[in-house]
Amino acid sequence: MTTTGHQYRSDFAKGFYNSGRVEGMAAGKAEALLTVLATRGLMVTDEHRALIAGCTEDAQLDTWLRRAVGAEKIQELGDEFAG
Repeated sequence: MTTTGHQYRSDFAKGFYNSGRVEGMAAGKAEALLTVLATRGLMVTDEHRALIAGCTEDAQLDTWLRRAVGAEKIQELGDEFAG
């Protein structure tokens, strides 16, 4: 049996579907970032965790994730983490 993905027809439904997809991707990247930071042994404060979890900008999460791979301090991720 073969299944195919449902195709939403209304702009209203497409908007909700795409919004949910974007939010899910951002949540996945935020979780990946937190995993990398933990693996690298970098201290993540509650404020940092909230900043990461609250970010919905795909490009920003990608930037932080790339920086986290080689960071020795969380402040190396960006000015948002300096405080």
